[in-house]
Amino acid sequence: MRCYLLVDFGSTFTKLTAVDLESEDIIQTAKSVTTVETNIIEGYEKTLSILKKKMNTDVTFEKVIACSSAAGGLKMVAIGLVEELTTEAAKRVCLGAGAKVELVLSHHINNQEIQKIIDKRIDIILLAGGANGGNSECVIHNAKKLAESNIKAPIVFAGNKDASDDIEAILSSANKTFFMCDNVMPKLNQLNIESARDRIKDIFVKNIIEAKGIKKVEAIIDRVVLPTPHAVLMAAELLSKGYGDEPGLGDLMLADVGGATTDVYSLASGLPTKMNAVMTGLEEPYAKRTVEGDLGMRYSAKGILQSMTPSKIASYHNQGVDIEHICEMRHEHIDFIPVTEEDYIHEDLLAATCIDVALSRHVGTLKGVYTPMGMMYHQTGKDLSHVNLFIGTGGVVINSPHPKALLEKALAIEHKESLELRPIHPEVMLDKDYILSAMGLLSMDYPEIALRIMKKRMIKL
Repeated sequence: MRCYLLVDFGSTFTKLTAVDLESEDIIQTAKSVTTVETNIIEGYEKTLSILKKKMNTDVTFEKVIACSSAAGGLKMVAIGLVEELTTEAAKRVCLGAGAKVELVLSHHINNQEIQKIIDKRIDIILLAGGANGGNSECVIHNAKKLAESNIKAPIVFAGNKDASDDIEAILSSANKTFFMCDNVMPKLNQLNIESARDRIKDIFVKNIIEAKGIKKVEAIIDRVVLPTPHAVLMAAELLSKGYGDEPGLGDLMLADVGGATTDVYSLASGLPTKMNAVMTGLEEPYAKRTVEGDLGMRYSAKGILQSMTPSKIASYHNQGVDIEHICEMRHEHIDFIPVTEEDYIHEDLLAATCIDVALSRHVGTLKGVYTPMGMMYHQTGKDLSHVNLFIGTGGVVINSPHPKALLEKALAIEHKESLELRPIHPEVMLDKDYILSAMGLLSMDYPEIALRIMKKRMIKL
């Protein structure tokens, strides 16, 4: 039996997935609390012990590969020129690399914003701005402000190439750690994220994991290679597109509800499907990730409450549901585990809200415009209305007694503006074994096996 061990060092739990390459299936999974605050090896070894007891056999793993979002994951700031264009492009690079965007800054940054970067203990700074041949003055100003500061975080420059020589000289003279990449927006509304995204992943592997204390485990595993959200994105893209002779499942969406964030992924072109609709704004990537740092089941439970309208809160009160107390209690007790039927009802309520709001922020919208030729529509973002597969994952969704009802409630659009382009009655599936990040890791060596395992293990609801 040839076995791989895939590890996810999460902010809350360390999760292990053992895979048999010959039978092309999951042998067993296990999880326990991540011990990043003390010694991350303790949590790993405890989880490994649990896994081996469940396997009831002594297995030698051919390779052990890990991803990580421990200690809050990869925190970045995206700095651009115009918020709607290069700043948004920079933000998408960060999200595509598996980061959590803590700050988004535009135009000429000032001393107060420099202090925010320091206070938030940002891991990597992405400096962008201007299409090639466009404005150079602003991005050079921002580079000087960073150079004059005592910021230690590495800087990735991915802006106007005409400013590259000046930026390199400025950052070199200040002895900053920096990397030069292709412009994230070389032409107006055109995205080019691969160069900067790949550089960010390299920095994560080489520098950030050591700062997070995860370097300690490299003596007992082969490598920590990716931020966890990027591993999930790789798995989702593989499941959508397929590999070689193994077909994928086509366009799909995925929602991952965690304790601190809710991540939404879409694998689709998102081009207009409505007649008389034209695309406006920044180009959309086929594989897109958004992360909502204010929507989570524990750390960010107060954000769920803040996302609700007064009338929605009042409606819960009329049903005898003290929604304020429910959110406050989970925020104060991040180790809370549902036990009673009422607990699970409340968990599903909060999770559905997380997905609902996160979807609204992820999908595109239509805006009607009257013209001499009749009504025309401007589409901003991706049209995901015809995506026919929606996958739910994350502890609260997986452990829900009624995951199908939860996901269908979250997807419902009756109360939404009709011009919001979320999926209409898609088929829902469940990542019941919580294996997407593990399959993203496995796909680096055995993509076809990873794809077949996902197709086998994703449960239709």
